[in-house]
Amino acid sequence: MSKQPFIKTISERFTVPKRKGGGLIKIEVWEDENGLIVKYSMVYVNHQLCSKDNGRVFGYDNAHDYHHRHYMGEIFPVDDFTNYQDLLDRFEEEIKEFVK
Repeated sequence: MSKQPFIKTISERFTVPKRKGGGLIKIEVWEDENGLIVKYSMVYVNHQLCSKDNGRVFGYDNAHDYHHRHYMGEIFPVDDFTNYQDLLDRFEEEIKEFVK
C-alpha cells in the first residue's frame, strides 16, 4: 500500500510594504486525504530585523514532529498547542508587533 502524498491547501505570500515594516509573511498548510491538517508553516521573514534562521523573525510550524515557535533565531516548543486555527490567530496577533 503506497503512502498518499499530502496536499498543499494553503499557500499564501504577503509582501509587507517598507512603510509598514517590510518583509514577507508566508503561510502554508498541507492536509491528508481526509482533510486533516498534517503540516503547517506560518512565518514572518524580514532580513532587516533578523539575520539568523534565514531572516525568520518569528513563526510557527510542526516540522520535526512537534509544534514549535521560531523567534529571532531560537526555537521553542509550543506546549499549549490546541489546534491550527488557534495558533494562526496567535500568529496574526503577534504579527501586529512588527507590521504597523
